[in-house]
Amino acid sequence: MRVRWLGWAGVEIEERGERIVVDPLVDAGAVFAWLGERAAAMPRPEVISPRAGALAGLLTHLHRDHADATALTAALSTDASVYEPHGYGGSRTEQLAIAQADHELTAAELRRRPTAPWTSMTIGPFTVTGLPAVDGTGDPQVSWLIEAGGKRVLHLGDTMFHGWWWRITERFGAPNAVLAPINGARVSLPHRQPASPLAAAMDPEQAALAAELLQADQLVPIHYDGYALPGLYEPVPDALNRLHSTSNRVTTLELGESIEI
Repeated sequence: MRVRWLGWAGVEIEERGERIVVDPLVDAGAVFAWLGERAAAMPRPEVISPRAGALAGLLTHLHRDHADATALTAALSTDASVYEPHGYGGSRTEQLAIAQADHELTAAELRRRPTAPWTSMTIGPFTVTGLPAVDGTGDPQVSWLIEAGGKRVLHLGDTMFHGWWWRITERFGAPNAVLAPINGARVSLPHRQPASPLAAAMDPEQAALAAELLQADQLVPIHYDGYALPGLYEPVPDALNRLHSTSNRVTTLELGESIEI
């Protein structure tokens, strides 16, 4: 199984010439467009487009930096589906952070498949399973376990640290590679006040601990070196160096680089 990093949280996973994509992003500027002029000077992650013809798209959640309808439309074959977490319902305010991506996915007429945690499905040579995850602002999120050719890759989206690690390994075995967020961003959003001082995604030390508890062979960092705006979205400094100093499992990919699992 081959894993290719597309930048930010996006990856392509290939087995026997077939591919699926997870959280691809091509329009990084659209994520904070609602800020208007404040967004113009905001750093953005470097990303590249996925290749066409993927069997499926997997979304960990519907925040716009993980759910880009344009990227999915370009990546997916004609009859492919997009798998995403089940929604929680609630008021418009509750769903404000997922409204943009939800609207764009619907407008693109993508075939969407809400998926509950612990649900598995077969897609070509892949078995994919949605697993529990915890979103930093309370929106629906899953992690995705992708299995093929006797290998396992676990994509953690931008989950916070939680206590499902032991149960995941007990049910499925240790992943050969875990793709984990490391930027530890603190967020303060208008619809989530008062804001929490805790990280809304795992920081380097938490990612290293998660990989240890999962007994993963490799830890591939994702979701770092990108967005930052004081008072709104504040990642931890020097995330990648901190990760390397904390864990001996780290495999760092350059943009567009692949590893064989």
